[in-house]
Amino acid sequence: MILSIGEILADMICERRNGAVLYRRCAGGAPFNVACAVKKCGGKVGFYGKVGDDSIGRALAEYAREKDLDELNVVVDPDSNTTLAFVDLDESGERSFTFYRKHTADYRLSMSEVRESIGRADVVHLGSLMLSEEAGRAFADEVVAETKRLGKKLSFDVNFREDVFRDRETAVKIYEKYVRAADVLKLSENEIGLFTSAKETRKAMKELCAPNKLVVLTLGKEGAAYACDGKYEAVPTIGVKPIDTTGAGDAFYGALLTAIQENGYKDLTRSVFFANVCGSLTTTRSGAAEAVPTREEIQAYL
Repeated sequence: MILSIGEILADMICERRNGAVLYRRCAGGAPFNVACAVKKCGGKVGFYGKVGDDSIGRALAEYAREKDLDELNVVVDPDSNTTLAFVDLDESGERSFTFYRKHTADYRLSMSEVRESIGRADVVHLGSLMLSEEAGRAFADEVVAETKRLGKKLSFDVNFREDVFRDRETAVKIYEKYVRAADVLKLSENEIGLFTSAKETRKAMKELCAPNKLVVLTLGKEGAAYACDGKYEAVPTIGVKPIDTTGAGDAFYGALLTAIQENGYKDLTRSVFFANVCGSLTTTRSGAAEAVPTREEIQAYL
């Protein structure tokens, strides 16, 4: 089982109509999106996260139940609000985020609520939004320690959010610990330069590698590249006309973790292409978790 841990929140997606700015509410949060993508791609998956005791939080908890994940633990925190992410889209579908996180639930996680699930997992995927808060970092450190103690694979998607930290230098220093600890690591083109001094992509990825570690770099419309045990390869994707890139990286990663769950590191090129197709098709639809294609839709391109 792949266990995804971290934020479930409401994406408030901007729409402009007749001079008015409207926001459409969708379920979101990178770790939750990853969990939904794993399930839709045919993998076995669990999710743990928290929402506030408010109407949005309760709606998210109900939505999560409808996704039919193999294990689900969405805790409603009576003392917190639900986290919101306001998403603006440009003409090409690229998005920018503004987070509302005052007294919110996303980082108020407890090891006692997830320890047993970690024990049942093969891969533990850790979200990054919690790292901006001291309590979230303390929890993340416990997850890393328990995952390593049990000999499970630790997965980490950088999803660098400078705006929720005091400054970039502080953020990079905090992230770096988890970048180094991960057994499976995903970064974007804009993120890899934060954690390595190498200027050339191949060298940068190999610098981040360690024995039995997989590093994957998303390249937008060019697909993705991976490095593992001395091997490096760039893998193309299919051509599409994107309308909304929200959640595409999460869809890619959920598909990749599913392929790894099934095949390990055997035929990584095929696994990355499978993930590329999933991510690309997701951009042709609006929303995040609900935009992920089915396994059958992905396999039509293989």
